[in-house]
Amino acid sequence: MRLRALLDTDALGLRLLGGEDELDRTVRGVMTTDLRDPSRYLAGGELVLTGLAWRHDASDTEPFVRILASAGVAALAAGEAELGDIPDDIVDACARHRLPLFAVNESVAFATITEHVVRQVSGERAGDLAAVVDRHRRLMTSGPTGGGPDVVLDLLGSDLDLRAWVLSPAGRAIAGSSAAGPALPAAVCARLAGEHLAAARTGRRGPHRVQVDGTTYSLFPIRSSGRGPASAAAAASTAALRDVRETVLSDWLLAVEADAGDWPEERLDLLQGVTQLIAVERDRRDAARTVRRRLAQEVLELVQTGAAPAEIAARLRVAAPVLLPGLGAAPHWQVVVARVEWDGGEIEGGPVAQSLLEEILVDPLSAGPEPSDRIAVAHTGDEAIALVPLPAVPSEHDGPETGLLADSLLESVRDPLSAGLDGDGRLTLGVSASVHSAEGLRGALEEARHARRVAAARPGRVCAAGHQELASHVLLLPFVPDDVRRAFTARLLDPLRDYDRRHRAELIPTLEAFLDCDGSWTRCAARLHLHVNTLRYRVGRIEQLTSRDLSRLEDKLDFFLALRMS
Repeated sequence: MRLRALLDTDALGLRLLGGEDELDRTVRGVMTTDLRDPSRYLAGGELVLTGLAWRHDASDTEPFVRILASAGVAALAAGEAELGDIPDDIVDACARHRLPLFAVNESVAFATITEHVVRQVSGERAGDLAAVVDRHRRLMTSGPTGGGPDVVLDLLGSDLDLRAWVLSPAGRAIAGSSAAGPALPAAVCARLAGEHLAAARTGRRGPHRVQVDGTTYSLFPIRSSGRGPASAAAAASTAALRDVRETVLSDWLLAVEADAGDWPEERLDLLQGVTQLIAVERDRRDAARTVRRRLAQEVLELVQTGAAPAEIAARLRVAAPVLLPGLGAAPHWQVVVARVEWDGGEIEGGPVAQSLLEEILVDPLSAGPEPSDRIAVAHTGDEAIALVPLPAVPSEHDGPETGLLADSLLESVRDPLSAGLDGDGRLTLGVSASVHSAEGLRGALEEARHARRVAAARPGRVCAAGHQELASHVLLLPFVPDDVRRAFTARLLDPLRDYDRRHRAELIPTLEAFLDCDGSWTRCAARLHLHVNTLRYRVGRIEQLTSRDLSRLEDKLDFFLALRMS
């Protein structure tokens, strides 16, 4: 709004004292102050309201007016309630600095002026931004000229002073406004994603309000139809008919640093328009992945059907420019297998696992959507399979750990994804060793599948296992039949559990610590904060109840496996 419009509003009780030539200045906000130096709170374009409490004599006026003019404020409005007529030194100083000056009638509260200006400015900004968003939406739906989500987030920052980010369901920053300042810490992103997924699983309508470290965020779901360039109405209708579990782990979210609880409907509608705009971009990026997904599917079908290595290698060479942009020669490969399963089994988990795997395989500290556009993942049924290119190993010094590690893949995403799985779903993941030729891909695929089965045998909603674990006893445990597992553990551990329950003893924790300390009496006693004689008594009680001898390797191994399988 313009300064001239303030004079035209009789209810504001403003009288112009100077600066008639500057009345076309734009007012971008309002601030009330009686500080001698309010510069730290000024951003430019404000109408400054003051009761003149800062003025003790005429010498105070020049520094105060100079500060306002240097900060680029739109005008100064001085109240008449305290001093009556505005002193001439203020009128003269404002004239020297070409700062428009208003007198505020004593019958008008500053709050009345503030409310009027805020209402007018917010309405104009929202209207202007809505028009820009609508134009941007038309551009993006007609071609790749809209500039992506960063552009509209910059508009939110510049026109509505809103700091906003687009996050993936795993908590990775996809986009953010340039006005948002430093990137959100990874822990905050993960917390916001987890809160959003938990709210979505309960069926609560967005926006969801969350407090993290004293800051309030409003979370808006970005619901993608996942069906290409369908209309917004058709996408909404499709989403309404689908089970939330089909999309909750793949949809992005918009995090706004603000409390949307008291927003007017117009602003909420505007933010919904922003999410629809970003959803268009999401659909376009998914469509761009179609070629990579199809190529990955073709390579994996050759591998699974036992095609000749030369045929697989030829297909990889053809696919390399698409799957591996910029990498040149064929690298080493790893295979990652992921599976999403829901209780009841009526929902196919493959598409969700595919989207998740494309996200999980990206470095969690990388920002923007581009890194995930280099991941090629196929899916069949509930299983998703990724072919992961690795740089060629330069020397033997890199060792067998070169490449992806199962635990590190899930380290930053376990908490948010567990919230999205919400008690009735599981994500399990297996990682193969790296191979350097097409001949090794079939073995790598089977190795990754075995590792995933090992992960599935573990407790927890989100579990992973790597190829390193397949050379130990953990490879065998998932394949022990459940009835054998139950009988074996019951025979060894039930007597100890019963004794602990009746006597409030701690034989099971003592057994675990004793085995973990390799049977060392002194180290185990120190860990449990016990006297060695007390430890010997407990171990003797374990041997008496189970008829086993913990000095024998065979009995130690039996107890170790029983604890692992229980």
